[in-house]
Amino acid sequence: MSDNRQSLSDLASLTANAPAPAAAETVAADAPIAPVQPSAPLRAQEIDSLGRAYATGRRKDAVARVWVKPGTGKITVNGRDQEIYFARPTLRLVINQPFGVTDREGQYDVIATVKGGGLSGQAGAVKHGIAQALSKYEPALRGAVKAEGFLTRDSRTVERKKYGKAKARRSFQFSKR
Repeated sequence: MSDNRQSLSDLASLTANAPAPAAAETVAADAPIAPVQPSAPLRAQEIDSLGRAYATGRRKDAVARVWVKPGTGKITVNGRDQEIYFARPTLRLVINQPFGVTDREGQYDVIATVKGGGLSGQAGAVKHGIAQALSKYEPALRGAVKAEGFLTRDSRTVERKKYGKAKARRSFQFSKR
C-alpha cells in the first residue's frame, strides 16, 4: 500500500516539473484569422443555347424530360396543354407545386415529354423534373425547393409478383375440398 502512495507522489512531482503548454497557445492566438466571405451560390446556372434549363424527373415507372424557360406560365405535356393531358385538378396541383413554393407562378413556360407509368406517376415525374430544372435555372431557389422535398426522387415502386402467389403477396384462394 505504501508503494502505491509513493508512486502517486512521484507522478505528481513529474507533472509539476513539466513545461507549461502556454507557448503553443500564444502561437495559435497570433495567427491571422481569415475574413468570412458572404455565401455565394455553390452551383452555377445551367442553361442551353436556347435559354432553357433541362432536367429529368422520375416517379414510379414514369420518366419525364422537362425544359423550363422564362415565359407566361404555359405548361405543355407531350404536345398537349396540361388541362387536357392531366384532366384531374389534383394532378395539375401536383405539377404546379414547385412554382407555388418559389413564388414563380406564371413566370416560366414548361415543355415536358413523359413516358411510362400512369397519370399519377407521370404527374409526380413532371413535378420532380420542374423542381430540378428550376434549381438549375435559378440556383438560389434550390434551398426552398429542397426544403419541400421536391428534389428527392420518390423511390417507391410496385412490388413484383412472386411465383406461387396470385399477386405480389396475395395467395390463391384456399379450398378445403
